Amino acid sequence: MTQQRALRIGMTIGIRSEGEGMWVNGIKQNALYLAKLFQHSPLGHSVVLVNTTAVVLSGALPWDTARFPVRSFDEMKDALDVLIELGGQISEEQTRYLKARGTRLVSYCCGPEYVQMIEAMIFNRRLADTVFINQQYDAIWAIPQVMETSAPFFGTLRRVPVREVPFVWDPMCLNMRTRDLPFEGEYRPQGGETPSSKRLTVMEPNIDVLKFCLYPLLIAEQAFRSVGDAIAHLHVTNAEHLARHSPEFIGIARYLDLVRQGKASFVGRYDTPQFLSEHTDIVISHQWGLALNYFYFDVCWNGYALVHNAQLCREIGYYYAGNDVEEGARQVVHAVQHHDDDWVAYRSKQRKAIVPYLATNPELIASYDALLAGLFDMRPGG
Repeated sequence: MTQQRALRIGMTIGIRSEGEGMWVNGIKQNALYLAKLFQHSPLGHSVVLVNTTAVVLSGALPWDTARFPVRSFDEMKDALDVLIELGGQISEEQTRYLKARGTRLVSYCCGPEYVQMIEAMIFNRRLADTVFINQQYDAIWAIPQVMETSAPFFGTLRRVPVREVPFVWDPMCLNMRTRDLPFEGEYRPQGGETPSSKRLTVMEPNIDVLKFCLYPLLIAEQAFRSVGDAIAHLHVTNAEHLARHSPEFIGIARYLDLVRQGKASFVGRYDTPQFLSEHTDIVISHQWGLALNYFYFDVCWNGYALVHNAQLCREIGYYYAGNDVEEGARQVVHAVQHHDDDWVAYRSKQRKAIVPYLATNPELIASYDALLAGLFDMRPGG
């Protein structure tokens, strides 16, 4: 067993523009959380984010670049012990260069690529003009929520066994976004001591079958039929295009009491923290094959009621199993009627439940240090 030691670690990101925000997708947050974890190792790793695009950076990025520096591949190609390919892919030529140096190359898989690829094939959704499958990784690390759908896809094409690795989260990005919001973005009951009707929110991406708004919409409808005006309104984000241009979506929605009574709005894209702060008491979510997500932790960390079916983190929020709309509705009704009974204790409970996933958790750090050490127990190339 190789003795653990401080390593020079690079993690790829793909920056498309200098002003690109962290809430465009989860990849940059993922890189920052993993970088923070490595920085907290007692071994003293050095960590750099390696940009794989041609965008020239001049300090306009939305995070602390002194703490999380960003460099180009050419700047870092001779200064790394490990390169973790996460948010941007390196080329075949760049791979050969690193392998010749003895740099260990890891594919860190945090997206449901099998599902995304077959949807591209079936529905003609262009993902790339050409497909490059790198078959020179030393290891493939995949987070738990993509193992079921995508691990065989990764392992077969990349010719390396897939290793499940722990999910990592941190409130740092959430805190950066909420520091200027009322109560720093944390949940507060509306109406003071007088109970008020609750605002429901659905914030699924609505770009594939894994996280779509229809089941949450049905759950909200069932809850509304039970408690009526105790529900003030339902907002469904990332759904304006569906409400305007999808005959099937429109055709279903018009049968719902929430829609008929003007209690539902289908709006565009918003970042999570601001929409929660301004429009939300209870979030309803549904997933199908993606049972861990930063969104769940963003919601629960700040004390908002989350009704969800993500079995890999069933200990947070208000859980219902599978596609059980009736149970989901019961959980919504319970949150409507009782969430405010002890909302401070709820927030504390959520944060305690999220501790195992934190980038600063010593047990999680030790797990990743062992993974890093394992890279040097194998011959280069796996």
